[in-house]
Amino acid sequence: MLFNSLEFLVFFPVVVGLYFTCPSRYRWGLLLAASYYFYASWKLEYLGLIVASTLVDYWVGRRMGALDTHAERRPYLLISLGVNLGILFAFKYFNFVNESVRAVFQKFDLFYGVPAFDVLLPVGISFYTFQTLAYSIDVYREKKEPETHLGIFALYVSFFPQLVAGPIERSQRLIPQFKEEEYSFDYERVTSGLKLMAWGFFKKLVVADRLAIYVDEVYNHPGLYEGWPVVLATYFFAFQIYCDFSGYSDIAIGAARVMGYDLMENFRRPYFSKSISEFWRRWHISLSSWFKDYLYIPLGGNRVSVRRWYVNLLIVFVVSGLWHGAAWTFAIWGALHGVYMVLGAITASWRDRVWSRIGEQVQQIEGATRGVLSGIVDDLRRGWQVLATFHLVLLAWIFFRANSLPEAVTLLESFFAVGSQSVLPRGVSSVQLALSIFGIGVLGIVHLIERMQPLDKYLDRYPVPFRWGAYYAIIGSILIFGVFTQKEFIYFQF
Repeated sequence: MLFNSLEFLVFFPVVVGLYFTCPSRYRWGLLLAASYYFYASWKLEYLGLIVASTLVDYWVGRRMGALDTHAERRPYLLISLGVNLGILFAFKYFNFVNESVRAVFQKFDLFYGVPAFDVLLPVGISFYTFQTLAYSIDVYREKKEPETHLGIFALYVSFFPQLVAGPIERSQRLIPQFKEEEYSFDYERVTSGLKLMAWGFFKKLVVADRLAIYVDEVYNHPGLYEGWPVVLATYFFAFQIYCDFSGYSDIAIGAARVMGYDLMENFRRPYFSKSISEFWRRWHISLSSWFKDYLYIPLGGNRVSVRRWYVNLLIVFVVSGLWHGAAWTFAIWGALHGVYMVLGAITASWRDRVWSRIGEQVQQIEGATRGVLSGIVDDLRRGWQVLATFHLVLLAWIFFRANSLPEAVTLLESFFAVGSQSVLPRGVSSVQLALSIFGIGVLGIVHLIERMQPLDKYLDRYPVPFRWGAYYAIIGSILIFGVFTQKEFIYFQF
């Protein structure tokens, strides 16, 4: 079931209505049933994977909680890792590894008879797998007491707002919320959640899915376009994937907020970042923090030699790339971000010295300007950092979006080609192009506002007619300019 579907338009109000009329002690059961129905609407058989993962990690957690030492707990942790990562490998990575090995054998004219695993990728498998693994690891580390209520634990694994595309929640944050005795109807909280959901739908339907029309035409036919169409499609994809994924997160966080639950922030205006490291503190925050806590720090983080630190960074980002997809394009996308991080660390002191010398020269000639020129230099530095970071991210998005590695190379060459083609590819009208730019413009204005304070707090400063005018403008834009083709969210494939 998609958030941007008529089914969800019926499903969500029904669940919320039943939720607030249901006695508190039964609400976990209602939400668990709703969550299982929500997931089973894609493919009933794959519900068994969530149930299996839930039962294994519940049992593992209970067993580890009864043991005193890490040595005694370790075999059970290995069971959790083996089952969860084994399921993930079988459904997501087996064919990728299998085809890569087949290519090597064919290179040397050797026979290779292992067949492909012909099965659809279960939606959201990477998200709920990482969520259950986090629980098992935290119990092993004694950062979390094992959960004794099987139903509450099952709800933690499958909570429908964030089940298929996050945020990836930690058990310490979410499970206690499910145990709250009372979440009464709160008008301000409910309306706050609905406003956030409306903004998420605007991002998805008005911006992301509109941009997808242009991006899909160019990126699905890389040999037909070069120059401006490829450049514009790449810029558009940067905003498409952001609005698609952050739009999902807004809808998920808003839906949970309506019922009284607080999900973690997953995006914080990432394209305003001044470095790649800052970008990853603002983009897909729940995944970035997961890799930091469960891979980067166990590898030693930055508490090792400089060379080992660089290796740790590269490992984390390559694994992050493969988490997104079982293809070499995703591995290269992740590796590029790792290289960016390493080069950023290597050149940090040099870049600081350059800007420091510029500042010293400005101070010498500043005279009576009383710091005006120094302020301009500081603004120029911040602007340059944001611009450079965005374009490094943009370059990597080419590999992320391309359908294959050869197509990524073709698109990369076409990006820098000097072409005289029209900026309008097949099937895209000037009106659609204008609407795409309009959506990006609205997004930019809102982000500038949010640098000062959250949008809802900003609107609260104005009279009721202005606020409701803004709300109706968002809803009207969705109804008039939205693309209602029920296009899946990009991150559902991960």
